[in-house]
Amino acid sequence: MLTRNLEVKKHAVCNSFRGFTLLEVIVVVFILSLLVAIVAPRIIGRTDDARIAEAKVQIRNFETALKLFKLDNGFYPDTQQGLEALVAKPTTGTIPKNYREGGYLEQKKIPPDPWGNPYMYISPGLHGDFDILSYGADGKEGGEGKDADIKNWDIQ
Repeated sequence: MLTRNLEVKKHAVCNSFRGFTLLEVIVVVFILSLLVAIVAPRIIGRTDDARIAEAKVQIRNFETALKLFKLDNGFYPDTQQGLEALVAKPTTGTIPKNYREGGYLEQKKIPPDPWGNPYMYISPGLHGDFDILSYGADGKEGGEGKDADIKNWDIQ
């Protein structure tokens, strides 16, 4: 009788540690795949929108810094001096006489655009005193959607 009770208890313990059946695993994988298929496109689209917004903000910050540079020195940096003139006093071209100590950007460096490419700076510009642009996600001139160029003269 004691042996029989031990066998029943052993059988009950073994059944309580049973694993998942193949059907249960397939159902869970299906549900997770369905969730990823629905949620992933929404998240991915938002990443591109955030990068575009970040590029616009950076371009606006460059514009503000360039205007401060002009207030202090009476001119904008030329194309050769580039945006680097905002973080280090230019040594070529027209040398600014009243360059602000520490530069005109808080970061002390010119960040790349959100896709890791350099911003383009042209001064005098074709659309104003200066043109600043990012070539977007593809890094090439032109494009649509996330690949569209972001230009300081088109930002509202």
